[in-house]
Amino acid sequence: MSDKLNVRHFPGFGFYTLVFFVWLYFPIFVIVLYSFNANTFASVWSGFSTEWYGVALQNRELMQAFKTSLSVAAFATVIATVTATLAAMVLVRGRGVKYRGLSETIVSLPLVLPEIVLAVAMLVLFAELGVRDGYLKVVIAHSTFCIPFAFLPIRARLQGMDPAFEEASRDLFASSWTTFRKVTFPMILPGIFSGATLAFVISMDDFITSNMLATGGTTTLPVYIYSLIRVGLTPELNAISALIVLFTLSVAILVMTVRAIMIARRSKRLT
Repeated sequence: MSDKLNVRHFPGFGFYTLVFFVWLYFPIFVIVLYSFNANTFASVWSGFSTEWYGVALQNRELMQAFKTSLSVAAFATVIATVTATLAAMVLVRGRGVKYRGLSETIVSLPLVLPEIVLAVAMLVLFAELGVRDGYLKVVIAHSTFCIPFAFLPIRARLQGMDPAFEEASRDLFASSWTTFRKVTFPMILPGIFSGATLAFVISMDDFITSNMLATGGTTTLPVYIYSLIRVGLTPELNAISALIVLFTLSVAILVMTVRAIMIARRSKRLT
């Protein structure tokens, strides 16, 4: 007898699932649909047109905001992933670590703190230190709150990894660095990749911290979109939203493909 729970034993579960997904994705579908609207009014359909995609892609301010978000997310992802990997190695594999539970709580603290609190704290700190470079402030702030998002998948991967592999490497007189490079790192690479992807998405999506710390010339994409919404809804905004959806789907497909390839290679190596 299978231990898996058959959802068909719950009457109405399929209907409520359908309602949930319609409620979740129907607004996105409407935005994508109206991005092809020929009318200058965003909510009044008057015909099919791709004009607004051209307008959006020729918007220099939009492209600059996208490049800023992309570069900030890239730097924040690298910093957060490296820091999270080192923290996970120490807290999971380290010996003689005092206050392990407290340390893990401190690393994960930005997850439970309201983002506005962290943003204000960063604003005050940078003011006291005299940091005026808006780009640098945004990168440091994004790196800070991205660390716990990268830390959790890496820690979970380390905790699920059998220590016997590392012990076997040491029994063969491999150094700690060789063990990490040849054994530990390849086995936790899917977790590192997942953590890095999550950190990248969180950084790209951030609005509150970016809005409070950014200065002229360092406007990120969410902040720029918010400035457009304050003026009013336009088909260009719908086109921008549709392009973001396309970019997100592309990243998701790439992540799933790379992750599947990594897991397949690791399974083949173990067999």
